[in-house]
Amino acid sequence: MIKRRNTAIQEAVLSILTNKRKAMSQDAILKQINVDADRATVYRVLNRFCQDQIVHKIVADNGKQYFAVCIDCDKNAISPNHFHFRCTKCETIECLPTLVEFTLPDSYLVNEMNCLLIGVCKDCR
Repeated sequence: MIKRRNTAIQEAVLSILTNKRKAMSQDAILKQINVDADRATVYRVLNRFCQDQIVHKIVADNGKQYFAVCIDCDKNAISPNHFHFRCTKCETIECLPTLVEFTLPDSYLVNEMNCLLIGVCKDCR
């Protein structure tokens, strides 16, 4: 892993994601950030965090990107290819600690997955 310089914006973004404990869009992060940061900088920070496997990206069914620090996931046991759940009432997206298992025909190779379940979360039921 490349050693990167830690900045106030990086610290603020990571703090927001860690404290929220659910996936957030870039817009939601920008509304909560307490340092001077523009949209492009926050987007670069989020993508760098994804490259460094600090956070992971979830693409929702509407195409919007969400980012999460997987607090409850054991990084050695749960890969980035785990399920996520989007609540249709409160619109939150959260990581579910469930492995995705599948088989493919020979000669297919999966590089990444996006597993999103959609329904009503335990808090909104």
